[in-house]
Order: sequence, then C-alpha cells, then structure tokens
Amino acid sequence: MSFQGVTDYRHNQPDRLGVLITNLGTPDAPTPSALRRYLAEFLWDPRVVEVPRPIWWMILHGVILRIRPRRSAKAYASVWQPEGSPLLTHTAHQAEALRAALKARYGQDIVVAFAMRYGNPSIPKVLDELQAEGVRRLLVLPLYPQYSASTSASTFDAISRDFQSRRWLPDLRFVSHYPDFPPYIEAMAKHIEAHWAEHGRSDKLVLSFHGVPKKYLLRGDPYHCECHKTSRLLAERLGLSREDYLTTFQSRFGREEWLRPYTDETLKALPGKGVRSIDVFCPGFSSDCLETIEEINVENRHYFLDAGGERFEYIPALNATPGHIDALTQLVEENLQGWARPDNAPETLAARQARADRCREAMPD
Repeated sequence: MSFQGVTDYRHNQPDRLGVLITNLGTPDAPTPSALRRYLAEFLWDPRVVEVPRPIWWMILHGVILRIRPRRSAKAYASVWQPEGSPLLTHTAHQAEALRAALKARYGQDIVVAFAMRYGNPSIPKVLDELQAEGVRRLLVLPLYPQYSASTSASTFDAISRDFQSRRWLPDLRFVSHYPDFPPYIEAMAKHIEAHWAEHGRSDKLVLSFHGVPKKYLLRGDPYHCECHKTSRLLAERLGLSREDYLTTFQSRFGREEWLRPYTDETLKALPGKGVRSIDVFCPGFSSDCLETIEEINVENRHYFLDAGGERFEYIPALNATPGHIDALTQLVEENLQGWARPDNAPETLAARQARADRCREAMPD
C-alpha cells in the first residue's frame, strides 16, 4: 500500500486550525444520470442500508437504480437553484458565515471548509485542500444534530478511510452529535418564535425528523431517543404542553417498518381529529433540501389540506440565519478548547526553516 505524502511542504509554512463542516450530499445536476451516480454511492454505503452486500447489490442495481433516478431527478429539478441544489448552496453559505465569525477571533490561523459525504465537494478533495493550507489540527463537524450510525458514523468512516492513505495525519476532533446543545435549542426556539410573530401560530407544531428503519433502534442506534430529546427541550423552551406538539418521522422508503409515527400518515389523520392548522418544522435538518422543500412543503402540505386541513405553515430550516451561525460558532469554539493557536510569527517560521535547512545539510548524501 502506498501513502499520500506532502511533496510541497515548506517548514516555514504557517500552521492552521481547520474546521470542516459536512452534510449528506447532493447530485451534481437534476438529471437521471447524475442521480444514478449519487444514489449508487449513497445507497451502497453499508451504514445507510444494513442488508447483506450480495443481496443488496442485486436489489440496488437490478431495481432501484433503474427506476428511482428518473423519478428523483424530477423532484430535484423542482427545487434546483441557479447555484445548484438547495443543500449545496445553504451549506456553502453556512461555511462562509462560520468562517467570518471564527476569523473575527482567530484571524488567519483558522481555515473553514465544507464537504459532502456523498457527491461533491467530496471529503477527500477538501481534506487535500486543508492539508495544502497547512491544517495540522482538524475539527470535523457533521451538521447532524442527532446521532445516527447512518449519518454521523458514516461521515467518520469517510474521514478515517481517507486518512488510511495519508502519510501525515492532522490531530483530529470529531463532533458526533449535539441534540441538546443549549445554543442550538435556543436558535430553533427564536427562529420559530419569529415565524409565529410574523405569520401567527397554528393549532399544533409538528416536529418532523428524517426517519431510519426501526431495526436500527432495536440494534442500539440512539437516533430515536435523541430526536425526542431535542423535541422535548425545544417544546419546553417554547412553553408548549404535550398536547401542543408532535414528533414524527419522514422520508422512509422500502417495505420494512421505520420509526413511527410517520409524518405523512400523521398529517393525513390530523384533520379528522379536529386539527385544522399546523406549523411544521424539521429540527434534524440544518439546511433546507429536497426533503424539506419538496417532501414537506409540497407533498405533505397536500396530504394535510386534501384531508380537510385549512392552514399549513412550513417553518424553514435554520440555514445560515444569524442565530444558527452563532450556535455553530459556539459549538466549534467549545470543541476547539485546549488547542492553542499556532505560533505563526515570522521569526518563528524563519527559525523553523533554518533548523530544517541545517538538518538537511547534515544528512549524508
């Protein structure tokens, strides 16, 4: 096995602290071919689909990748923006805002970048760029507040797999979850309160999280519990009673049972229970994406209204709002504690280069 080295390293290159935020990923374009590439990478991850590989390979390549790319391409086309997919643009804006906030404190000693677990910009590509910028201490922050092996652990897999081929590794810290981080709860609460102040408040608040198969919970995945913890803390902060809100799970596919209650079935049933107006917010989504814009605000809106509901309000994800960026900044700074700022004074860098030159001269030919 060969290892990737740093061939252009200079001993007088400044050292940097690195912050890498990551999200799930997105196809490169809203086309069937781009969706096929993206879904092939995403759905082949054994963290995402825990089915024996030979069986799953036949299902994935024999059925799913023949049907789903064209259907998904139409959905992506309906939300695509001139700059790309909503998830890509929102994550880029989050990285830009986080960079500005952290540079106000750390100056040029810190580098902030973003990558996608699947698709582009890829984790290996961005790690190359961070290494080239002199990052010797790296904090990785996947933007998944609630831990699941299918998201947070999969991101760690990608980082560690890349590191297996690198000769020189940075010091690494990894934020695996933050479901109860007070600034995150506060950012969501103020975001919802601002929406209510402008648009009024509905009969019930529905907190919709991305679903996972129920068997993951039974095998020990804490995601279900962390979603409910986030809901409880958010409801307490908003002063809601247990009857004022619901926690549901969306985006299931396949025939097996996923975490319940399902968002779509819940919204279809609520009007029959006398609930005429709802607000829907997705606490597990740090950025608006296909699953919030199209699935919640279009598809599930129709389910509720067609069933007799009268008012459906979608509350956007936190995206790059100031409250969210402030929460992420606090989370990053909390996890950077103990790492001193690099000493990049010109005299320090010059002395380091001089020592390296003397060592090189002393080496036998």
